[in-house]
Amino acid sequence: MRFDKALHDELVGMLERDQAELNGVPQTDTAEQRTARLKEIIEKHGWPTFDLVGKDGENAAWAIAQHSDLDLAFQQQALELLRAAVARGQASPGNLAYLEDRVAVAKGEPQTYGTQMRCGPDGPAPTTPIRDEAGVDKRRAAAGLDPLAEYRTEMTRICAEDESQ
Repeated sequence: MRFDKALHDELVGMLERDQAELNGVPQTDTAEQRTARLKEIIEKHGWPTFDLVGKDGENAAWAIAQHSDLDLAFQQQALELLRAAVARGQASPGNLAYLEDRVAVAKGEPQTYGTQMRCGPDGPAPTTPIRDEAGVDKRRAAAGLDPLAEYRTEMTRICAEDESQ
């Protein structure tokens, strides 16, 4: 599979618009339109892999899928494709961990990696319980993620920033 610069650039642009919209800047397309376009890309190419779109392109595809909360069926499809791409060394294990947890939370199930947090009165807390919390840091390390305590510290800072805005 050859690197597709146009597809890479399109995905990176979609991510830039996604992030801008999350920060309150209106965009020419909506999250739903970006989800629909990612679906088309996946139908044509499969999961956008490192070889096809580079690490930043794969990361952009993941972020769009991660933010496709209004289409759980698509997130589950993306999760399966991402899982297979990670197994081939063609996608980020950390991205997979986040999407695994995002889909689990959407289904009301326990998380595996503790990546989905909400800001509460006592600071950040997992959105749903963490399965086998004693083993979470081992799973996080295998996915290339920082220990849960470090992530909670980062989330504490983010929650404090959100409160001050």
